[in-house]
Amino acid sequence: MSTIYIFRHGQTDFNQKKVFTGWLQSNLTDLGRQQAEGVAQLLKAKRIDVAYVSSLKRCQETLNIILTHHPECQHTIIDDRILERSYGDLAGRSHQEIIDEFGQEQFDRWHRGWSDRPPAGESYADVQVRVQAFIDDLKQLYGGGALNIAISGSSNSIRLFRKIMENVSESDACSWTIPYDTYFEYEI
Repeated sequence: MSTIYIFRHGQTDFNQKKVFTGWLQSNLTDLGRQQAEGVAQLLKAKRIDVAYVSSLKRCQETLNIILTHHPECQHTIIDDRILERSYGDLAGRSHQEIIDEFGQEQFDRWHRGWSDRPPAGESYADVQVRVQAFIDDLKQLYGGGALNIAISGSSNSIRLFRKIMENVSESDACSWTIPYDTYFEYEI
């Protein structure tokens, strides 16, 4: 069996300021780099054969920190099916600004509702479609093999990855907070 280690990028400037990031670029904070190093230490004794990452700089920087301990990993693949959820018109705006303009109830639906799309953005249901295609391809490529696969993702792509792999309900997946300082392990 192949093993997947999936982890969230470290804290970014936008995360720290509670700003919707989505597909925008945002740099890791000092704490974010420390969190990535913490995950690197957790994975240090594991072998990593191949790595996947989105085109987001925060995910790539996190992966680079982790791979400093894994010279055996010679193959990194960029795949935007694991890109963060698009927040559309909310991207770059603070949570508080959205609450002030649209109210807490609307904020909650856009932030954690399963099928609620922010204006010009994606819902969790939308993200699940692309993450499912990514997982299907991983299973086809590596299922039944003996490789260890690192995946550096974002909160919402990991949320849907976990939902699919753990076969949990939409409401459970919507309620999760994906931590910066650990990883999730799955076999395919």
